[in-house]
Amino acid sequence: MGHYGQVAPVRSSADGPGPASRAGRAVGRALHLPITGTVRGIRRATHAHGAGESGLGKLIELHAINGAGDVMITVALASTVFFSVPTDEARGRVALYLAITMAPFTLLAPVIGPLLDRLPHGRRAAMAAAMLARALLAVMMSGAVATGGLELYPAALGVLVASKAYGVVRSAVVPRLLPPKFSLVKANSRVTLAGLLATGAAAPVGAGLQAIGPPWPLYGACAIFIWGTFAAFTLPHKVDEAKGERRARLSTHEAHSRKPGLRTISRPVLCGLLANAAMRGLSGFLIFFLAFLLREHPLGGQSAAVSLGIVGVAAGVGNAAGTAVGAWLRARAPETIIAAVLAVTLGVAVLAAVFFSGLFVAVLGATAGFCQALAKLSLDAMIQRDVPEAVRTSAFARSETLLQMAWVLGGGIGIVLPLNGVLGMSVAAAIVATGTLMAFRGALTTAHHPSSSHPRVA
Repeated sequence: MGHYGQVAPVRSSADGPGPASRAGRAVGRALHLPITGTVRGIRRATHAHGAGESGLGKLIELHAINGAGDVMITVALASTVFFSVPTDEARGRVALYLAITMAPFTLLAPVIGPLLDRLPHGRRAAMAAAMLARALLAVMMSGAVATGGLELYPAALGVLVASKAYGVVRSAVVPRLLPPKFSLVKANSRVTLAGLLATGAAAPVGAGLQAIGPPWPLYGACAIFIWGTFAAFTLPHKVDEAKGERRARLSTHEAHSRKPGLRTISRPVLCGLLANAAMRGLSGFLIFFLAFLLREHPLGGQSAAVSLGIVGVAAGVGNAAGTAVGAWLRARAPETIIAAVLAVTLGVAVLAAVFFSGLFVAVLGATAGFCQALAKLSLDAMIQRDVPEAVRTSAFARSETLLQMAWVLGGGIGIVLPLNGVLGMSVAAAIVATGTLMAFRGALTTAHHPSSSHPRVA
């Protein structure tokens, strides 16, 4: 009986929680609900309109993780390469960064597509490997980020290559996860917008970690990319299916073999690619030219940091708005969209050169961000529409390489150009003008010869 008498009080206390226990549970629920409610809201948004059933929702979430990790690394590098030194030294450091990091990247990037073409069954593994590689490289960079030593640059190159490999595979995967009644532009914009929103949310977190110490944003990036490594394997298995695909042939005899090759491209796609290259060159130019110009000549009544922030926010809001608009477009004529947004950008650039002021600089930044987003979404849709799936990954790799080279070229011009606002905006207008000509050529080709939008083998 004594044994039972010892057990009874224990059961009584377990079955009847006191006021403190009930209060603790209430507090737990109060703290838990906002988090779970937010997660459920995000999941409903990413999985809406059939995206959950098709698997596109999972890709949207994965791209958000990718954007958050990338911005953490960007915050760490920007603080080391640009903000921590005087303007003249910063120009030298940025030029060194472009030379050591981007130049080898332009040589390596064309290899990415053909390699990934040979792994049609391993697309999820390829994206996971790109995430894991960046997690490890972020840890490697954490030791050198405080000093800005040369050992930082090879790791940054590795991050770029891994990031581009992920981006190429992601672009090739989107058509496989397309929900019913979804256009390619709409799907691409959904994915891109998720990345932009995650970037905007993670940027202040990265800045807060930077305040703790230079390595901390990189530690945050490592954690995020490890999360992404596991998230990549939650994509549907159909991402790895290769039914009907053939390996890309790298010879110049595709026409005789009747097998699709890397030279399979329509004239509108080529014109759209060159137009996008002009927009990407404009982006690189504005980033570097305005970064140095506003350090020396801030917007009226503002500090250099606030001036940079105003233009940066304007460009970011424009980019997000362009991506959001793309989500609602059916994009039946992506060539027309590219021509239209290039013409708008050219008009604003000319106005900024003629009536140079802080207001027009901010407006140009917002316009360039908006139009670049729409132009890139339209180009992706054209490649996904016109290029055979067997070599689509290579096509994305080649196009991304050209766009990256255009960004580097534009950035280089922005670094060496004298810090004169009118001159800078005139150069910006000239860059956009070249792309506008190509955009209208592609649109006119499609209008007069609709069959030219179909793939052809050269």
